[in-house]
Amino acid sequence: MSMQPAAKLSELEPNEPTRVEVDGVPVCLVRVGDDVKAVHDTCSHQQWSLADGMVWGNGVECSKHGSTFDLDTGAPSSLPASKPIPTFPAEVDGDVVRVDVGAPTNDAPFPDHD
Repeated sequence: MSMQPAAKLSELEPNEPTRVEVDGVPVCLVRVGDDVKAVHDTCSHQQWSLADGMVWGNGVECSKHGSTFDLDTGAPSSLPASKPIPTFPAEVDGDVVRVDVGAPTNDAPFPDHD
């Protein structure tokens, strides 16, 4: 795959997780200044949207049980999650945010999602 349009930068609130779908994959986008971080939107502990959670520093917290995942590495930093989530390359071109879900930046398995 390649970089696909995912959102408009102007529509993303800073430090607020936003769920989008890219090529059928749920992605959680987080705007950090003029950059955007992209991770799989499904918590690796249970099938729950990370975009329903909160951003803490450089992590996104699942609102179901409080697991937090690093936005750069996908690594969990709090229990009950013990498995990482996939992270994806994202780029901003003007007002367009593009994500490549076909080239994860880590080797985390894709969580099950509905």
